[in-house]
Amino acid sequence: MDNFLPDDLLTRLKEIGDVEIVVGIPSYNNARTIGQVVRAASAGLAKYFPQRKSLVVNSDGGSKDGTREVVLGAELDPDSLLLISHPVHPIQRISTPYHGVPGKGSAFRTIFAVAGQLNAKACVVVDSDLRSIAPHWVELLAGPVLDRQFDYIAPYYLRHKYDGTITNGIIYPITRALFGKRVRQPIGGDFGFSGRLAARYLEKDVWGTDVARFGIDIWMTLTAIAEGFRVGQSYLGAKLHDVKDPGADLTSMFRQVVGSIFGLMESYEAVWQGVEGSEPVPMFGFPFDVGVEPMTVNVERMTKAFCQGVNDLREVYQSFLSQETLEGLKTCTGQAGEEFRISDELWVHLIYECAAAYHHKKLDREHLLQSLVPLYLGRTASFVIQVRESNAREVEERIEQLCQVFETEKSYLAERWGLGAGKEKIHARTA
Repeated sequence: MDNFLPDDLLTRLKEIGDVEIVVGIPSYNNARTIGQVVRAASAGLAKYFPQRKSLVVNSDGGSKDGTREVVLGAELDPDSLLLISHPVHPIQRISTPYHGVPGKGSAFRTIFAVAGQLNAKACVVVDSDLRSIAPHWVELLAGPVLDRQFDYIAPYYLRHKYDGTITNGIIYPITRALFGKRVRQPIGGDFGFSGRLAARYLEKDVWGTDVARFGIDIWMTLTAIAEGFRVGQSYLGAKLHDVKDPGADLTSMFRQVVGSIFGLMESYEAVWQGVEGSEPVPMFGFPFDVGVEPMTVNVERMTKAFCQGVNDLREVYQSFLSQETLEGLKTCTGQAGEEFRISDELWVHLIYECAAAYHHKKLDREHLLQSLVPLYLGRTASFVIQVRESNAREVEERIEQLCQVFETEKSYLAERWGLGAGKEKIHARTA
């Protein structure tokens, strides 16, 4: 399990000995923000788990801006904390380079291995570019694992209505419709999980794939759900990080995340074909309203990319999309300005047809995923136009409507996937 860890790290881990909690922070050139993340994690461990031995580990991808030095030099002022009891054990801290394919997943693999080497009962991972992290995040992500025997705790954030468009338009609805669990932020970036689940992740042979790049979050979530681990979510408030226009700079991330979920649909076909409906998962924390940072979205650029894609990639789409879906997309290109719409049913059929085409290898998978990008931009533009005047509650209701269509149209996917009729269904009970 640990043969990919460098010898000097293994030596250091032996010196530390067993711990109960590992907090992992993957990084690459995050010197500007990671100090605050380290201090918040250390404060959370000191305040909420003073009796438990713990370690903060930074898994770094070769930063050139002094990230690792910031991690090791970040000091926590104990006088600034109101502690009921002071920590019995000093909070250990290490920073190590990871090895393998460059990406977040490879960084996580090192964190999983460190947790396994130290026999950790709970592990928490948090992003290194967070500006909203607070000490109580550690308690909300690790507490249910340590005290209530949960194996996986996903985050639940309040986000700007234009943020998280890949999650809202594709990943959350598919996770819910196929696997029956309403994990609202399946690619949120900050998670808690048990030592036994970390060990299970390490057993998987995925570390040379896109999972090792940007596909790790959805892979972790769906592996936990599909393999029957106990899953919950914790309310963390706002997630403030370096937000981007969903129409810009997301192409590689989009391909890798969507490719990962399509691949997981293949891996766990026997699971999702027997699931019907969906159910909530337990929620920890106290939901409260928080302000989110403003975001601007260039709708005109996205609709232009969509229309150009439908026209330029017509022959590509003809190789895997139905005639009805093609005609629906063509109709959308004739809509202008605030009238532009891609309906929920058209979008759901489109995604399910793409997933089936990926499964049947109707064309090169990278080309298929690349061709989906302009269609995703069009759907995002349609969503932005529809919710421009909506408040947070109304936006969530809008996403709920989309999820319902993904669930009711699941048979559409099954037909194109090639699943036989008459399979026994497992109904997800609504709690």
